[in-house]
Amino acid sequence: MANCCDDEICKSNVKQDGENHINDDHNHDSSQGKTPYTLAAISFLLLLLGIIFEHIFKFTIFNKNISLIWYSIAYLTVGFPVMREGFEAALKRDFFNEFTLMSVATIGAFALGQYAEGVAVMLFYAIGELFQNAAINKAKGDIKSLLDVRPQIARVLQDNAVIETNPNEVAINDIVQVLAGEKVPLDGELLSENGSFNSIALTGESVPRQIKKGESLLAGMINLNNVIELKVTKKFADSSISRIIELVENAATRKAPTELFIRKFAKIYTPIVFFLALALVISPKFFMADYVFNDWLYRALVFLVISCPCALVISIPLGYFGGIGAGSKNGILFKGGNYLDLMVKLNTLVLDKTGTLTEGVFAVREIKTQMNEAEFLSILCTIEHKSTHPIAKAIVDYAKGKVTVSEVNKVNEISGHGLQGQVKGKEILVGNGKLLKKFGVEYPKEIDEIVQSIVLMAIDNQFAGYVIVADAPKEDAKSAIASLTKLGLKDIFVLSGDKSAITKEVATRIGINNAFGDLLPEDKVKKIEELKQDKSRIIAFVGDGINDAPALALADVGIAMGGLGADAAIETADVIIQTDQPSKIATAIAISKATKNVVWQNIAFAFGIKIIVLILGAGGMASMWEAVFADVGVALIAIFNAVRIQKMRFSN
Repeated sequence: MANCCDDEICKSNVKQDGENHINDDHNHDSSQGKTPYTLAAISFLLLLLGIIFEHIFKFTIFNKNISLIWYSIAYLTVGFPVMREGFEAALKRDFFNEFTLMSVATIGAFALGQYAEGVAVMLFYAIGELFQNAAINKAKGDIKSLLDVRPQIARVLQDNAVIETNPNEVAINDIVQVLAGEKVPLDGELLSENGSFNSIALTGESVPRQIKKGESLLAGMINLNNVIELKVTKKFADSSISRIIELVENAATRKAPTELFIRKFAKIYTPIVFFLALALVISPKFFMADYVFNDWLYRALVFLVISCPCALVISIPLGYFGGIGAGSKNGILFKGGNYLDLMVKLNTLVLDKTGTLTEGVFAVREIKTQMNEAEFLSILCTIEHKSTHPIAKAIVDYAKGKVTVSEVNKVNEISGHGLQGQVKGKEILVGNGKLLKKFGVEYPKEIDEIVQSIVLMAIDNQFAGYVIVADAPKEDAKSAIASLTKLGLKDIFVLSGDKSAITKEVATRIGINNAFGDLLPEDKVKKIEELKQDKSRIIAFVGDGINDAPALALADVGIAMGGLGADAAIETADVIIQTDQPSKIATAIAISKATKNVVWQNIAFAFGIKIIVLILGAGGMASMWEAVFADVGVALIAIFNAVRIQKMRFSN
């Protein structure tokens, strides 16, 4: 049962054609899945009737021969698949596994005349396997839900006609139409004026996302309102939904250290208990006068059943798989169980600023002028709309629809300073303080102390006012830092290529004391290398841009803001925050801690119960019934405990 579980998880996650594989599994379950349940029900009924006939009504017709035939049918109904697995493993020279242990123990019980107990062990083992498969299917639920949102058709516009085709066949730059209620088939740029989209399958966000013309759409989003058109920017294989599915499917192949240890342990542990059971039969003969072979053989068989490592080998990988599933439900992708373990140990967090802690978009934050604000903005935009600078674009976007742009003459760009032009016969200067000083325009000295990006304007050499343009912190940035501090992350740093003054100002606003600006990508790497000189540090770096990829690779855990992040950052990272919310970092740590707690609960519980019942079994104080509980019962409890992770609620 344990190996079946673990292999099944691995197969489901390493196979590249995940959609076909999981759908095949689903079809297999639906077509053949009833058979094991039917066989288990038949075996249970035969066992129950046999016990009633033999021990309650004590029918004389139910003699030893009839009893053997009756219980053999009940046994083979559920035991044959297990014995076949044991035989196939033996052909591969794998003699010490749970299939062999169960087969030897139950056949031995029959040899001793303990028919009912032999059937019970194999029956409950089979029932345990059914529960285990159900638990695995539950753990696969998030992957299946992702596959459900994978679009099946794309409506391509060609020669004023709509052609339905497979998304795999659509080329970059093709125009695709998406009807209301349909899934966006490929990543692209919205050509329609605006649209409302459900992105819960990609990001975990339940609130519809409003997207405007020219902004990015991701495959798997659901168009909520009007018919929209988009220009394809990525092939289907490179789309966001395909990448997410691949990441989740491959996640279980990266085993956590606890998983790897338990699997190695089971390979050593199983032959040891087999030979201990053999010693339990033989050794008492040499120092006990009243030695009875059958009594000690029965104890050894009980010992074998108890010692089966199913609970450990099943529940631990299932626990990590459950943690990965819980993450994807919350818009967090862990690329492996090993990163769940590392997230628990984090004691140092390093964050990029722009796009990670801030929106990554320049916007007008404040306007100061003694003129009429509309008139001020109108003149300012008349000059700025001639510039391609991001700050100029932010000002023009802010004023759009609020003011009208006048005719401008003789616009000159003064490198590193700003723009000079004429509007309605007036000389206009728009730029930084150096520009105004260059032309001898006086302005308040305190303006030079403002750390944010600032645009000053002068009209006919008279200071007219200024606009502050800044990249604002994300809505949840401050609460995210507070949550991380509560989780015990005391060392939190901000590294940015932006000006030091701006970086420190943003960091202070959200509650971070350690901030460094004016850094190139290689400078960020050097800072992390400096931190790594302290071997006690487990460092996570959080970033979103292509320039963050080297730092993401160097950190113990690289966390990418994946919703809008660069592909290079997402590919390099170990954990991906699909919603672009800093608060999800705390959620990721909470999920990791919950996973670790469940895994260690299962280890402690399984070992504790097994050791107690092993001692009782060796001393002749435990029967096959107690052995069944120590093996299958403990395995079932451990499985239910592991599945519990996916039902937990994790607040940001």
